[in-house]
Amino acid sequence: MLTDPIADMLTRMRNAILIKNEKVDMPASKMKVEIAKMLKEEGFIKSYKILKDKKQGMLRVVFKYTPDNHAIISGLRKISKPGRRVYVGKDEIPSVMGNMGIAIMTTSKGIMTDKECRRDGVGGEVLCYIW
Repeated sequence: MLTDPIADMLTRMRNAILIKNEKVDMPASKMKVEIAKMLKEEGFIKSYKILKDKKQGMLRVVFKYTPDNHAIISGLRKISKPGRRVYVGKDEIPSVMGNMGIAIMTTSKGIMTDKECRRDGVGGEVLCYIW
């Protein structure tokens, strides 16, 4: 049993990028699929797919690389942890790497990026930074 499945997802992605893997598989969940969907929309990954199995399914994330074989994602950082949740109001939404990266937040309106939170004027729990 994992205490922090989002941290596990980020660690699997970070490790796969470090060894220049094309893709990584991990146990699927609704929140992980939403995060993968945001990464696709923001242009950080090439694609994602849910693979069926006899349990909860597997989420496959396919990474995007530059022509000279550098990953588009250069960093992933978990902010809220099970022992220390980080909440921000609508006026305190963080900017990641001078708006070159994104902060993924969970709000009352669902999982959103920092840009969407500023646009809609909502705050919430900061899950992670990706740049």
